[in-house]
Amino acid sequence: MSNQLIPEQDKKPKIVDRVDSWFDDRTGIDSILHESLDEPIHGGASWAYIFGSGLLFLFMSQVITGVFLALYYVPSADHAHTVVSYIVKVVSAGSFIRSIHAYGSSGIIILLCLHIGQTVLYGSYKGRRELLWLSGCILMALMLGMAFTGYLLPWDEKAYFATAVGTNLIAEVPWIGPILQKLVRGGDQMGTLTLSRFFVFHVFILPGMLIAFIVGHIFFFRKAGAAGPIKEDPVNPRLPSVPFYPRQVFMDAAFAIVLIGILAVIAKTIPMDLGPAANPADTHFLPRPEWYYRPAFQWLKYLSGRWSLVGGIMLPALLALIFAAAPFLDRRLERRPWKRPISVGAFFLFLIVYTGLGIASYRDDYSDPSMASQMHAQDADARRFMAAPFVPESTAGSVSANLASADPMVAKGHALFQAQSCNSCHGEGGVGTAAAGALTGVAGKYTDAQLEALLQAPNSTMSGGGMQPVVMKPADLEALSTYLRQLH
Repeated sequence: MSNQLIPEQDKKPKIVDRVDSWFDDRTGIDSILHESLDEPIHGGASWAYIFGSGLLFLFMSQVITGVFLALYYVPSADHAHTVVSYIVKVVSAGSFIRSIHAYGSSGIIILLCLHIGQTVLYGSYKGRRELLWLSGCILMALMLGMAFTGYLLPWDEKAYFATAVGTNLIAEVPWIGPILQKLVRGGDQMGTLTLSRFFVFHVFILPGMLIAFIVGHIFFFRKAGAAGPIKEDPVNPRLPSVPFYPRQVFMDAAFAIVLIGILAVIAKTIPMDLGPAANPADTHFLPRPEWYYRPAFQWLKYLSGRWSLVGGIMLPALLALIFAAAPFLDRRLERRPWKRPISVGAFFLFLIVYTGLGIASYRDDYSDPSMASQMHAQDADARRFMAAPFVPESTAGSVSANLASADPMVAKGHALFQAQSCNSCHGEGGVGTAAAGALTGVAGKYTDAQLEALLQAPNSTMSGGGMQPVVMKPADLEALSTYLRQLH
């Protein structure tokens, strides 16, 4: 009997329909997709609405590439730089993935500016969208925090000194600044404890907060609805609506493809560089942050010294507060930008000033011959390091794992050696580097008392090389001395 003679109700459902029905009965996936894809967009789909989805896509890209990098990474001042060097120089597609991750951070900052600019220009924060705006402000702060904490992880010269400048700014916070700085760094100096803290924030704490606020941001967006074109009423929409699918989905997907294409081309043609390992004793290195922090860096140059508290803490905090309060200050339902000259003008004036500060920062660096020479020398050092083959870590002269585990005092001293960043100059196991001499064999040169006295009061040769007096409890000093005397 042909299918034409079988009544419609007697036809057996296809296997695909049966599988779909089975999953839908247990998950409600059909209703979830219906709610997601049939969201009404008043005034129709638009390319102006692609930036939010683009940010979500780039965040997912950062998570994926970050997971691949974390498979190799070790948050230790001894090994971090070597591991990143291994990723870049040895691991298949390692340099490409790291470049996607690094350039993706810049891409997020650019899209943030475009997304915020479009929101301000369209007045999309109006009409019961205060929580949507506030959650977006928190997301922006978390994204900037992700960029800051991730910058240190390669542990090269640029990352180390730029982060040192950033953490020094924390000390300017009234009353609690020094305590906060020590908490962030894990001590008075930057070392393994600093790196492990930044790693935990970058990989676990901040991404978890980002995911939570992204969910909240989407919830508030769906609750308030899309604001629509600038001529639309933000509270009682009047324009006809179209569903999110298919036109807006197509636009968002096309933009995501363009984004990954741009990132892939840049990552392939201009791989992200890696400079020599951090050397805290280097007094010639000129620290400079990434381009999106350059304007803030230049601003602090103008307001340094006794004005650093005002320029570095108070004024930025005031601007952030005004920015977050935009929906409460600009309460009229009028959305047309030419009818809102104060709010729109203030935002774009800030962008112009911020961009001008960034340009001034680069101009100052390369208009001064001595600074330009040093900057070019630093770039040349990074290129030479990238061109050199990968060199595994040397284990010569290091205390064996068995010895460290057998003697708790040695193990404690080894931990202090790392926490104080002694290994940054003297190398793992005290084998010596270009920055500082070897510590192996000190047991035959000094008694316990002499060695402890030398640590507390370095001689002129040691001080000239950048050695700072070791300040710690007597028990800790004894443990460090015990560890050093075991090096051979």
